[in-house]
Amino acid sequence: MNKGDLVNEVAKLVSTKKQAQEVVDCVFSTIVDALQKSDAVQIAGFGSFKTAKREARTGRNPQTGAEIKIDARNVPKFVPAKALKDAVN
Repeated sequence: MNKGDLVNEVAKLVSTKKQAQEVVDCVFSTIVDALQKSDAVQIAGFGSFKTAKREARTGRNPQTGAEIKIDARNVPKFVPAKALKDAVN
């Protein structure tokens, strides 16, 4: 399922596809905005989105084998809820 498929599923519950697109975009942008502020987003029964700090490290260029420095950065993490894990299994 991709974003378009998700919009089509939401469109079955709202009156127009345009409204469904706005709803899906709003949900995604709200999650992104919260993660940019380092806030966690917890959706009961689904899971949690949060950020984690990845420390700086040394990597290797696979073509040349030369060492390169990889800067520290924040990365998004998703932790599924127990209900989601149980539904999948």
